[in-house]
Amino acid sequence: MTVNVIGGGLSGCEAAWQLANRGIDVNLYEMKPSSYSPAHHLEYLAELVCSNSLRSNQIENAVGLLKEEMRMLGSLIMQCADQTQVPAGGALAVDRVGFSKLVTEKINNHPHINVVNEEVIHIDENSYTIVATGPLTSGALYDEIKNFFGSSYLHFFDAAAPIVTTESIDMNVAYKAARYGKGDADYINCPMTEEEYNVFYENLINAECAVLHDGEENVFEGCMPVETMAKRGRETLLYGPLKPVGLENPYTNELPYAVVQLRQDNKDATLYNIVGFQTHLKFGEQKRVFSLIPGLNNAEFVRYGVMHRNTFINSPDLLNNHYQTRKNEKIFFAGQITGVEGYVESASSGLVAGINMAEFLNGKEMTSFPPETAIGALSHYISSGSVGSFQPMNVTFGIISSLNQKVRKKREKNLLIAQRSIEILKNMEL
Repeated sequence: MTVNVIGGGLSGCEAAWQLANRGIDVNLYEMKPSSYSPAHHLEYLAELVCSNSLRSNQIENAVGLLKEEMRMLGSLIMQCADQTQVPAGGALAVDRVGFSKLVTEKINNHPHINVVNEEVIHIDENSYTIVATGPLTSGALYDEIKNFFGSSYLHFFDAAAPIVTTESIDMNVAYKAARYGKGDADYINCPMTEEEYNVFYENLINAECAVLHDGEENVFEGCMPVETMAKRGRETLLYGPLKPVGLENPYTNELPYAVVQLRQDNKDATLYNIVGFQTHLKFGEQKRVFSLIPGLNNAEFVRYGVMHRNTFINSPDLLNNHYQTRKNEKIFFAGQITGVEGYVESASSGLVAGINMAEFLNGKEMTSFPPETAIGALSHYISSGSVGSFQPMNVTFGIISSLNQKVRKKREKNLLIAQRSIEILKNMEL
């Protein structure tokens, strides 16, 4: 029995890995390198098209708990992320290229996985298939999926932040610091006076954007272009990505009016990305406006921010909590196209889809991960008919079943929820 996994992103690679490790042969279809989406640049599988951060690594944070659950379940993505980690304080950030290369190497070397480098434009409803094409599904397959479900898509637009070379950052102005002095000083901070911020702000909100197409104004709140955020009010950025709190300038011993942070983007620390600066400004405008940031006056941009379409299906009407389609039991979906939002969440859906497809093929009862776990809470969120206006969702403690006791302190409560989840997974037969 062979399963076709369409899409070589994080969810597709995770699904293929879970299937293959259970003895199922897999054809993993990836359209690169013959064809690239507007946001993809590398030839490797599991390319990170936005940030290189997988967010918090602490189990008191919901995404940190999800990571730990995935480690317990033998996740390929978590294994590769842990092996290519770069400094990022309490977050798990990875060497962007190193991570994708390692995933590609492991996938290519697995005896049960055959990588097919071609674009899929048709879904064979008689074949066992996991569609994991992600939010950047190509036009032909987009239409094919739409026809398969016989319903319209929901969609929003996402944006990626620019990356600069480390050597071009002026460290006579910028400085490394940990917020409140806690943890390692892994971020480079570019301080602004009120006057510098005002100049930057005016140029940012008046800069020329790339031409928008139909629907591109429908931006996901969790990954908003910096210029869109700025237009909501002069102080909005000061409470968002430019928040200076806890980042005292060692050159002046004063708290800056605003701070732009940069996060290490590769293992050799030769590249840094501008945190929270997703954008759809024209490339020339990005160079002009972002060079107004103190410390980045002579910055060398190796990648500008880009705007791209993110597509997702109305999963509560279309999928069950195994990520299996209600229309055809042979067809599963996984990844951000299902409405889970984020790298880790995307990979977790591939993990669940891969496990359940294998169990389905082996005639076993499929696994329903309980909503008391982070991985189960996500699968229930995307399949629950009780969701009113379905929108992409990051994992949060808000969607995980609450405790049967009152705990006053949030951190303590989250830790108890995490410990309960881990204990549940330990006792599950998988």
